[in-house]
Amino acid sequence: MNATTTRGSLLAALACVLVGGSFTANSLLGDYPYAGGQFLRYGLAFLLLVPLAGPGAAARLRALGAARWLRLALLAAVGMVGFNLAVLAAERTAEPAVPGVFVGCAPVVVAVLVPLLEGRRPQRIVLYGALFVAVGAFTVQGWGRTDGAGIAFSVCALVGEVGFAVLAVPVLRPLGPRLLSTVVCGVAAAESALAGVLADGSGWLRRPDAVEAGALLWQAVVVTVVGFVCWYMGMQRIGAERATLFSGLIPVAAACTAPLVGTGSYGAAQAVGSALVFAGVAVGSGAALPSARGRRPAAERQTAPERSLEKL
Repeated sequence: MNATTTRGSLLAALACVLVGGSFTANSLLGDYPYAGGQFLRYGLAFLLLVPLAGPGAAARLRALGAARWLRLALLAAVGMVGFNLAVLAAERTAEPAVPGVFVGCAPVVVAVLVPLLEGRRPQRIVLYGALFVAVGAFTVQGWGRTDGAGIAFSVCALVGEVGFAVLAVPVLRPLGPRLLSTVVCGVAAAESALAGVLADGSGWLRRPDAVEAGALLWQAVVVTVVGFVCWYMGMQRIGAERATLFSGLIPVAAACTAPLVGTGSYGAAQAVGSALVFAGVAVGSGAALPSARGRRPAAERQTAPERSLEKL
């Protein structure tokens, strides 16, 4: 594993650990209007990210065509607003483990989908690692009570998780991780406000109490600003397939932090599942790929996927 792959892996891992902690924060926002919470989270993150967008941000945005702007809108709607809405909707009739298990399958879907979109065969080593990660995520969370609606919304959550990675590939290179994170947060905030007005009317936004404000601040500053930038920096270095392997750390982080707020426990099943996730990441990461591939420059590894996905 070269220095670029190592940095990319560490960045992707940190991002997913932070997202896993956000699941615990979500448990503190059960009574807060969904759309209003998403608006505050992404709106604050947007304001914090604007100064970090980098030089020439306006010129890079003007250079985007209509197709790329549509992709950014879909990324925000599917991978951010839609993903969170699907998880909350699933948990109305299903235990939280159910959408968690489906989301844990994202590495398998990405390991198959991205190569097919690029016109090549999936890498066996990455696919094997993704299967380990999915089994580990299932072991950490188990399976809970559900019905048809819970399963349907859990599938939507899986689509959102996959879309958050796949839809970003063609716009990651021209925008860069910081500007991409800034733009999608701004778009997601606008989409959340629109959804709130249409669904909840004047009650879509209210002043959060102290606990809710703390959870929203954690999600905006740590999970969104730090987590999104780290995620896209990691994906830029190691590609969507290997970066998504680290999403298996999300249920592990959630299981580790849940006892801190009294919403769960960490036992033998969680320990075994965590070990399977770590094994899957090790198998599918750059450390397990042939050394010849590891010596290829990162820019060369990324150019072909970006060109092929950009045509879609």
